[in-house]
Amino acid sequence: MSVNHMDNPFLEAVPVQMDRQVFFQRIYGRPVIPKGVSQANVQERQQWLSHLTELFIPMEYHYAIYDVLLRAIRTTYTTKTMTDSIRQMQAARQGSLSGFATQAQSGALLGVPGIGKTSAIRRCLSLLPQSIAHSEYRGKPFYKTQILYLFVECPADCSIKALAYNIVAAVDRAIGSEYFSIAVRQSRLSASALITQVKIICLNHGIGLIVVDELQNVIATAEKNKQVRPLVRFLVELVNDTCTSLYFVGTSEADQLFSQHEHLKRRTRGLRLLPLKPDATYRAFLQQVWQYQLLPQKMDLSDAVANRIYDYSGGIPSYIIQIFQEAQAQALIQDKNAMDEKDIRQAVDLLSLCVPKRYISGTSLSDFSIPVLDEQAKEVPSEDAIVNRQYATPRGAQSQKTPIGGLAGVMETSGADK
Repeated sequence: MSVNHMDNPFLEAVPVQMDRQVFFQRIYGRPVIPKGVSQANVQERQQWLSHLTELFIPMEYHYAIYDVLLRAIRTTYTTKTMTDSIRQMQAARQGSLSGFATQAQSGALLGVPGIGKTSAIRRCLSLLPQSIAHSEYRGKPFYKTQILYLFVECPADCSIKALAYNIVAAVDRAIGSEYFSIAVRQSRLSASALITQVKIICLNHGIGLIVVDELQNVIATAEKNKQVRPLVRFLVELVNDTCTSLYFVGTSEADQLFSQHEHLKRRTRGLRLLPLKPDATYRAFLQQVWQYQLLPQKMDLSDAVANRIYDYSGGIPSYIIQIFQEAQAQALIQDKNAMDEKDIRQAVDLLSLCVPKRYISGTSLSDFSIPVLDEQAKEVPSEDAIVNRQYATPRGAQSQKTPIGGLAGVMETSGADK
């Protein structure tokens, strides 16, 4: 059944969803490392080592995130004809939006620190144009700058005005406007007046999605100052009054707050991510990382080494890459031809990585196969729903589970000196 886009230029402008293979090709981050770098002098190799931070290996859950973000943007525009938007802006200026229904989505992506939530969201959004300048629609003049998404940080003090200013500043970055400087000049603007301005901006530019990062910032403030309710009320009003979808990103700590409020459970359904398991998916990830050795001789990736790195990193992708990068740095400092297990242990000590022993229950990165995330998602787990972290073991047969979905089609040999 075709979707009716009649009289909806904002919805028609949303890009078509990429298929999985194209998505994985586009999102894969390859460090630009020249051939022959392993034969360069130590100083040059140390410089190129910093480029390993550009490494981004696509996994199945990235497509799940891309899917839900794009659907949230489309949902914003589903009932948002230009006539409705104009009527809503007029109502916002009059301080009354109670007569407008909304189907905007809200959800959350929570998980263990270092698992790659923010980088995944940013990369998925980067595949979309952030703003679209309209000049005509169906042969008639139509001048409007549409903003598909904004990415803002949750203020540490849960201040409504701080978050409102963050949203306004994000709009300026997206389209080069001067809303923020105007708002700052109105220093005596009340919080309610500033909120109204934010709503009007959202309507005027047809903002499809607002992603609020660092949601765990509200936890300490919630316990100390009891200021979370006003902030949440502002966000709920923003969703309801402007039809703008809202998505939260943060650590698993935020679940403790959400589980205490029924209305937050409904609005923060979504993925709760746990690290990789010590399985074939983890090995596929590590093998791709292992290609980027910059020393003259390559260290073999044995089962014992893979298991040790897993136990050090807890299966957290960013920790794995940090250990790999720092181990090479230690080998370069000592002018070695290859890194060894001693370098890996020294890297772990220097990084002072702290891997949790227990997690609030969720879904391991190893378990993704179908990118589904909708209103039928599971309820937020209770505080008692926790699991112990896994440890690698050098014994037992390798799992035959299909490796990382994105790797299967896009991972050519792309490391240094291939």
